[in-house]
Amino acid sequence: MLTGAQHLQNIHPLVVHFPIGLLVGAAFFYFMAWAFKKEDLAKTGFWVLLLGALSLAVAVGTGLYAEQGVMVALDVRQKLLLPHKQLMIATAVICFITTLWAILARPFPKKGRVIFIILLLAMVGAMTIGADFGGRLVYDYNAGGNACPQPIHLKEELK
Repeated sequence: MLTGAQHLQNIHPLVVHFPIGLLVGAAFFYFMAWAFKKEDLAKTGFWVLLLGALSLAVAVGTGLYAEQGVMVALDVRQKLLLPHKQLMIATAVICFITTLWAILARPFPKKGRVIFIILLLAMVGAMTIGADFGGRLVYDYNAGGNACPQPIHLKEELK
């Protein structure tokens, strides 16, 4: 096993970075295609969106699978894990809608492009805030690892 992964309780932390990079990249390519009216950029955005959607499905699946094994106190679970889960499921729903729309109107919808771009930006926004909650779980409360004694309780400023 890789030395850096020895303390992981599950593989979720190993896969979450792919959808973050790919979906931000897809939104960027689609935005640039819309702004500069370059269909080649939309084609790139389409394929990056498909890869992002696939990697997001893996990240959400591994997250849901790992949820019960996350060893944090109940207050941390309620204040951080639950919003993380809700925001990432919202991200997945928006991603599913935009991906399906992109597949049906390949590579970039002719009608409703502004709405499509807004949905992509909403997806990236939800994902960013959700990822922040996930990062706090990992770096503030050692969720997903066993390098520190568990459970770690909620910090005073969050109570």
